Amino acid sequence: MRPERRAKFRRVAALRQMNLTVVLENVHDPHNIGAVLRSCDSVGIPEIYVLYTDERLTEERITAGRKAASGARKWVDIHFFTDLEACVRAVRQRYKKLFCTHLSERASDLYQLDLCQSVALVFGNEHEGVSEALLKQCDGNFRIPQVGMVQSLNISVACAVSLYEAFRQRRQAGLYDENEVREELFETYLARHKQRG
Repeated sequence: MRPERRAKFRRVAALRQMNLTVVLENVHDPHNIGAVLRSCDSVGIPEIYVLYTDERLTEERITAGRKAASGARKWVDIHFFTDLEACVRAVRQRYKKLFCTHLSERASDLYQLDLCQSVALVFGNEHEGVSEALLKQCDGNFRIPQVGMVQSLNISVACAVSLYEAFRQRRQAGLYDENEVREELFETYLARHKQRG
């Protein structure tokens, strides 16, 4: 491996945001999952959570979105769950707050959220959004301000907009300047690079 490539792996590992993640609930379109993975990688998110409580959905949908992920699937870990309670427990073990996208009178504006804290951003599926059961488990909900006739965005676009607001806040706060040494993560990326596919 060229020294430049090793240096990139080390830099990427150092800039990973270990206290920021995404939770996807019953997202049907594998291309949306792939696009979310790509956005997550681009802002330094090392892992996401995929929750499928709809029996029509299977883990294979994640693999089907590989092309849209443009290689990000290799660098972003996916934790797959079919039980809502188990998923929420796992997320809460690593992240302090869960905020979901949900249109309601009590929803906060995305740009009012503190996204520098330990947080998981929850996105529902393309048709129903976040379920009532998962909504009850969240610490709050937010909306992306819009001025058009249609008051919704594609799930992958909504996620990207939200993540780039987190990126903006975190970069402004210097969270991408720390360059923390993460040797174990660096070694993991080296091992994955050696694997084919």
